[in-house]
Amino acid sequence: MDALTAAVVLFSTFFVLLVLGVPISVGLGVASFLTALVFLPREDATYVVGQSMNVGIESFSLLAVPLFIFAGNIMNNGGIARRLVDLALVLAGRVPGALAHTNVVGNMLFGSLSGSAVASAAAIGGTLHERQKEEGYDPGFGAAVNIASASTGLLIPPTTAAIVYSTVAGGVSVSALFMAGYVPGILMGLVVMGVAYVFTRRHRYPTYDRVTAGQAAKVFLQAVPSLLLILVVVGGIVAGVFTATEGAGAAVLYCFVLSLIYRSLTWADLRQIMTRTVVATGVVMFLISASSAMSWVMAYSGIPAAITDALLSVADSRFLILLLMVIVLLVVGTFMDITPAILIFTPIFLPIATELGMHPVHFGMVLILAMCIGTMTPPVGSVLFVATGVSEVTIEQVVPKLVPYFVGLVLLLLAITYIPALSLGIPQWMGLLG
Repeated sequence: MDALTAAVVLFSTFFVLLVLGVPISVGLGVASFLTALVFLPREDATYVVGQSMNVGIESFSLLAVPLFIFAGNIMNNGGIARRLVDLALVLAGRVPGALAHTNVVGNMLFGSLSGSAVASAAAIGGTLHERQKEEGYDPGFGAAVNIASASTGLLIPPTTAAIVYSTVAGGVSVSALFMAGYVPGILMGLVVMGVAYVFTRRHRYPTYDRVTAGQAAKVFLQAVPSLLLILVVVGGIVAGVFTATEGAGAAVLYCFVLSLIYRSLTWADLRQIMTRTVVATGVVMFLISASSAMSWVMAYSGIPAAITDALLSVADSRFLILLLMVIVLLVVGTFMDITPAILIFTPIFLPIATELGMHPVHFGMVLILAMCIGTMTPPVGSVLFVATGVSEVTIEQVVPKLVPYFVGLVLLLLAITYIPALSLGIPQWMGLLG
């Protein structure tokens, strides 16, 4: 069977099931099995699909995923968000529209610690919502700032998105991916702050009085234990003290001890946290398992190679091919969450990117940033729905306010795509690219 036939069966089945409301992981598994049936006997198809699903999650590095999820859930209950918001107010309080910029800085800090855009939008947005309402902020604007900046933590390490991509991409260095995420993640936050600054200047939202050195030092010291998590986990992984999985275990222990020190975690809370972690881990692992079956089917039938040849034959310009890839990823991000998108589209587009001379670490940053933008867009933007609920506004109120942020972030995505140094500069300087 040729690659075209396999692609038609695989993707048409998957998208029909998606439209019917079948869970993505189930759709991936069913589509992979039906495609395998076309060119293999039923017994062989059953065996290879089941085997590939099993092999897909037999990875020591994937143990980092549930551990980072566990650490993030502990942080959500551990009183860390309030301390980071206080620090963000000190850092951004003098800028017009101080609470909007505090929201961005808070999301960058909390998101980098929790590794979850949804958790960041709920924790930081929920903490600031009432204060913004009291100071006369437009609710749609406040929600838009929260939505646009919540995904910065998916780029700023430690992040499970980089770990998942590393596994699917064939063992790309997690340390290099972590270091590559700093500049795109910080730039993402600065773009959101720039757009928010224009809006807040026009509406003359208030600033905060300058704090004394003593007050700033007190707030900073209260936040230092939380911020040290980044140094412990990322520093330890990059320095080679422990692997990403061991670093995730260290993150769980650190967050647990910190929450006990803050006296913000009870045994009842811990049971709920563990339940949420198990459920989230089951969802993610089933996705990875099912996507492994799809990856095997695509590789066996030659779909990635066929797509590579087709794209290279349609356009002979590297600039144009990369632009087409970016457009496809942005469209994909509107209806697919970041984890399944990474699992499905890495095997398809990574060969094209490497054929064009793009480093796998660079492509990983482009892919993750594109999916970050997707979390803020309807119809399936996970951050969009969480943040509108926290801010008590409708999607119709928020979407028009999101357009300027979307434009700014798409321009940033193009810059990251065409300027490799923005992603590769730090890991190259640190000698992590090999």
